Amino acid sequence: MTERHDVVDVIRTKRDRGELTPEQIDWVIDAYTRGVVADEQMAALAMAILINGMSRAEISRWTGAMIASGERMDFSSLSRPTSDKHSTGGVGDKITLPLAPLVSVFDVAVPQLSGRGLGHTGGTLDKLESITGWRADLSNDAMLAQLDDVGAVICAAGSGLAPADKKLYALRDVTGTVEAIPLIASSIMSKKIAEGTGALVLDVKVGSGAFMKTRDDATELARTMVDLGTDAGVRTVALLTDMSVPLGLTAGNALEVRESVEVLSGGGPSDVVDLTVALADEMTRAAGREVGEDELRAALADGRAMDVWRRMIAAQGGDPDAALPTARETETITADTDGYLTSLDAMAVGVAAWRLGAGRARKEDPVQAGAGVELHARPGDRVVAGQPLMTLHTDTPERFARAREALDGGWQVSGEAPPSSPVVIDRITAREG
Repeated sequence: MTERHDVVDVIRTKRDRGELTPEQIDWVIDAYTRGVVADEQMAALAMAILINGMSRAEISRWTGAMIASGERMDFSSLSRPTSDKHSTGGVGDKITLPLAPLVSVFDVAVPQLSGRGLGHTGGTLDKLESITGWRADLSNDAMLAQLDDVGAVICAAGSGLAPADKKLYALRDVTGTVEAIPLIASSIMSKKIAEGTGALVLDVKVGSGAFMKTRDDATELARTMVDLGTDAGVRTVALLTDMSVPLGLTAGNALEVRESVEVLSGGGPSDVVDLTVALADEMTRAAGREVGEDELRAALADGRAMDVWRRMIAAQGGDPDAALPTARETETITADTDGYLTSLDAMAVGVAAWRLGAGRARKEDPVQAGAGVELHARPGDRVVAGQPLMTLHTDTPERFARAREALDGGWQVSGEAPPSSPVVIDRITAREG
């Protein structure tokens, strides 16, 4: 078979800061998926994109080509509109668990395709798999049936969605090109657009525990993804949210499920509740439902969201009444002086949870359901010497030393209370025209 383009010419174009044509983009994604373009050639192109960037038209076409490499889901047969959420990942980010059933209460179907954790960021599927019997893998037909019946599903993405992205993501992970914003945006959005949702809300994290450390980088990523969704006909909005401190009081799989159930029971940490409600408000509005935050909070307090949660878990084989796993060993870290907890670094807590067994270094690594970090204080809280600040959980106590190393310097107590900061930093919508 004679190829329509020469990959070296494509690499040179981007290396020399040129703009790739739609035909070049379509071809290079297809040829890489077929194995005609070698890994080292795609790595060179990815590095050129990292250094020189891409225009909005290029990113949109690149995303479309990745979508075209696989199947597209269709939810048009549902009697209710669909709305989805994607988070760029953080520490203690269990928001999907209470969010999906909450949105479903208001006659909006939530097709939440989620992933597993890698490194310091937790994975939604790992958390849910700590529930006895719950299964992540559903066929497209089973997913559609659950959306029609329950209104919410959280499951693994099928291998048929954007297979080009799966291959390219693995390459970026080992070639130092993960940080390329055009490639991050197209990776996320190719799967979300192929998923077929009518509306999408993006939770773009910024801070020490996020992939985007600065507000400028987070804004650029959010803007790029909103543009991609808009160009594809998906109603898309992004919230920039704080990830300088962990979300809630837990980082770890079963620990975060427990906290999510507390939120669904009308309790839970205020930051988790506030972000859940803020995202639910955006998702329902994007789906054409004018609900409002007061009614959303009421649905958490009166048990309506909990009812959907129980049905959602049971529909995927889980037992919502089963006891959650607990770690065999615990160790407590205490304050060494009186004062206010002024800082609590999200990255430090995330790495500690990872080292305790809650996360994985490689995709094939197992995780411990009960491992993680439980927090007893948050920045702004008054503490006294000897008071517990956090409890470390693991089945393997030899992990405690490395977890303590990760936390060294990750928290501080001083005489003045720190200023409070909002969970939601900014809101980014589609540009007019």
